[in-house]
Amino acid sequence: QAVAEYLTVVLEENDPAALAGALGSIARARGMSEIAKASGITREALYRALRPDAQPRFDTISRVCTALGVKLVVQAVHV
Repeated sequence: QAVAEYLTVVLEENDPAALAGALGSIARARGMSEIAKASGITREALYRALRPDAQPRFDTISRVCTALGVKLVVQAVHV
């Protein structure tokens, strides 16, 4: 639950690099090897993709989120 709430706040910043950094921090806290195995992405590729200055592909973000047990949700914005 805490991971989902944290990522929601980060997503509201609309900054892809911040999202990559946040996912990287969470993955390191959980164990990068475990997240790599669960996501099907090599550990080295995860470290590169989840740097704070990275702009990972959506597929990478989706697979890491699934490995972390969270999903991205689309919400209408009222302008």
